[in-house]
Amino acid sequence: MMRGAEAGDYVGRCHALAGLLEASAYPKPGNVHRLRDSVETRYEHFLAGSVATTPAMRDLASRAHNTAYGGDWSSLGLGEAILQAVKEMLTWQRGGNVQLGVVLLHAPIAAAAGAAYHEDGVPFKRMRESLTEVIAAATPRDTVNIYKAIDLAMTKRTLGEVDDLDVSDESSLEIIEEECMTPTQVFELCKDRDTICSEWVHGFTVTFEEGHRHLSHRLEDGESVNSAVVETFLYLLSRHPDSLIIRKSGAEKAEEVSGRAAQVLRHRREPGFMDEVRRMDEELWSGGGKLNPGTTADLTAASIFVQLLTGWRP
Repeated sequence: MMRGAEAGDYVGRCHALAGLLEASAYPKPGNVHRLRDSVETRYEHFLAGSVATTPAMRDLASRAHNTAYGGDWSSLGLGEAILQAVKEMLTWQRGGNVQLGVVLLHAPIAAAAGAAYHEDGVPFKRMRESLTEVIAAATPRDTVNIYKAIDLAMTKRTLGEVDDLDVSDESSLEIIEEECMTPTQVFELCKDRDTICSEWVHGFTVTFEEGHRHLSHRLEDGESVNSAVVETFLYLLSRHPDSLIIRKSGAEKAEEVSGRAAQVLRHRREPGFMDEVRRMDEELWSGGGKLNPGTTADLTAASIFVQLLTGWRP
């Protein structure tokens, strides 16, 4: 029996809560959190963005659930959901791009979770199997809509420039349509310089096998939600130089920040651990916004999303 609306409501709530918990965790070094605003973007902008993007994720999950019962995956509208979410994000708050990375990560997971949903929730294994189907079935039309979403949300300063298929170049859309390029084919071109692109190409291994696993273990150990989320953020940052820092400040500086995260994590079981995290937060903010591990925050939100989808509650 199809439960599309029920699946959509479940997944939508998990999406919203994941974004709210990630934004609220503090101190996440270099990022906006409940005790730290940037000049143009404040904590409440992230809260608004998480709520505003929920209807698009809800509807996508609902369609995916119905598609799993005999529909056509190629008509799912994955890219359209991403574009709609970005439009709503920009409509409901004035802090700019606060959720693009989260939406790019959450949308395929939301569709997979919707497809895998049954009355007891979302089975982890089935969700990962469905994720493979969702990504494999994405069409050139999805690619075009994803490009439009990225162009709406990001500036050249934060996105950077590339030689091939530049998002800000309108001719890129013509090439995508003429050559029938799927999202995976396009993300293959940027997988080595952007972790979100790499996630699409490699089956979201960082989210599922690193971020979610680490978060789950920390919560099982009895840590508070805040501590578990901050540690997961640092863990991911220590293993993957942040894509946003690479674009703003270069690979060498991103590696330095990852090394600093690893250094801080070594003090995890010591009484002064959170003091060390706060010092790192001050260090990164002193960089004037050029040392903001925004992609790591997106991966952390996706890890929380998976944790919620599989039944955990704060």
